[in-house]
Amino acid sequence: MGCKPCGRRFCLQFALKYCMLVIKTARQGCKGRMCAARDLAFTAQLPYTAGPGIPGPYTSTKEKTIMQIIEITDLSIPELAPYTKLTESQLRNRLEPEKGIFIAESPKVIGTALDAGCEPLSFLMERRQIDGPAAGVLARCPDATVYTADRSVLQVLTGYVLTRGVLCAMRRPAPHTAEELCRNAHRVAVLEGIVDSTNIGAIFRGAAALGMDAVLLSPSCCDPLCRRAVRVSMGTVFQVPWAVLGDSPADWPEGGMARLHAMGFKTAAMALDNRAVSIDDPALHAEDKLAIVLGTEGDGLAHSTIAACDYTVKIPMSHGVDSLNVAAASAVAFYQLGLQ
Repeated sequence: MGCKPCGRRFCLQFALKYCMLVIKTARQGCKGRMCAARDLAFTAQLPYTAGPGIPGPYTSTKEKTIMQIIEITDLSIPELAPYTKLTESQLRNRLEPEKGIFIAESPKVIGTALDAGCEPLSFLMERRQIDGPAAGVLARCPDATVYTADRSVLQVLTGYVLTRGVLCAMRRPAPHTAEELCRNAHRVAVLEGIVDSTNIGAIFRGAAALGMDAVLLSPSCCDPLCRRAVRVSMGTVFQVPWAVLGDSPADWPEGGMARLHAMGFKTAAMALDNRAVSIDDPALHAEDKLAIVLGTEGDGLAHSTIAACDYTVKIPMSHGVDSLNVAAASAVAFYQLGLQ
């Protein structure tokens, strides 16, 4: 069995496993290029013999990118641990942060992370994505290994349906201090104790769209690079600079507030309080450097945090509604108090 134009011969094991594909390839002819059968022979790591002038490793037919493609057959291999076994805390690796990893989903989000300088380590994707929607990001990552299988296999492996069929394990970027990020900032968001990853992602998306120069988080907040937060943010966690105000919950609010004031910021607590001013108060807009402080889901800001802020700010509402979801409230505040 072989391909006369290019001289390739396929082993019987390959022919049996991919008989339908081989038949289809034979009908279409190889036309002097690598056919899909040879591509799958490589990804399945089955033996084959290439004819004269045929490249060695897999080459994407669209991007002509040399990369290592591995068809998943052993679900226990350690290389798949970031996608299958490691918790968010283990991925973050607090003991050795320089070895920390995060997972990005979808070609758009992965592309945004690459634009921000994040280092890709490996990909996990549906087979059809390689020469499809993922071709663009794969062309930018020729050294990253790609693990692939059908969607049904990947869903069993990961426990969830892959967003747009593509995941990428990436090295966590080096952390920054608040002082580094806020040197020239005029409007920043400060998040206290927000643990819902969906809210974190939505807040970052609003901060990027509505003119915040940075996002600062108390140590008890959810990690902005957790899988769901990255996905909900649509990659804006890589566009808006962010930092954590302290190393432990004990560093907030007293230590964090002191740092904000030392950087020249006036602080505005988004809360219901007897001394609260309306969000359209002219004094707020007159501030050169303003930090908008938002609290946790449900309880909102701690009383000690509100007391330490220069302003308490409320959003006027109708129909007896007294509060908004923190992500919705942040979008209103960023729009009204930003410097667009």
